[in-house]
Amino acid sequence: MTYPGEPPLAEAARIERALARLPRWILLLSLAGVILAGVFLGLAVAGGFLAGSIAAYFNLWLVERAVNRITGTTAVRKPGQRAGIWLYIQFAALVSGVVVILRYSGFSMVAALCGFFVCPAAVLLEIVYELVAYEHS
Repeated sequence: MTYPGEPPLAEAARIERALARLPRWILLLSLAGVILAGVFLGLAVAGGFLAGSIAAYFNLWLVERAVNRITGTTAVRKPGQRAGIWLYIQFAALVSGVVVILRYSGFSMVAALCGFFVCPAAVLLEIVYELVAYEHS
């Protein structure tokens, strides 16, 4: 959606700035969550939240790469079905690695799930920021 009088290129730049802010929101939420979990709930919960937050950031990175390949904004090395299979393998390895780490490290699985939700929370924070910063009604 463009604002009245805003050229399409300005809207694209605004969207790019919003996407560039997402990793910062994730970092802010991750740090706050790990500190609060460590202070109030202990090291095992803080470690689980940290593992979930790292997985959330890595997942955002994988999704961003996939979207960029689909939309053609980055060069695709191997066109076709192989790129989709490789993305699935990467995501499956991520999930498997996190489960193994959490299972054998003693970190909290529930805290890791909460940590994984920092990415959607960052998107919600960005929406609120856009509403406040650009004075939407």
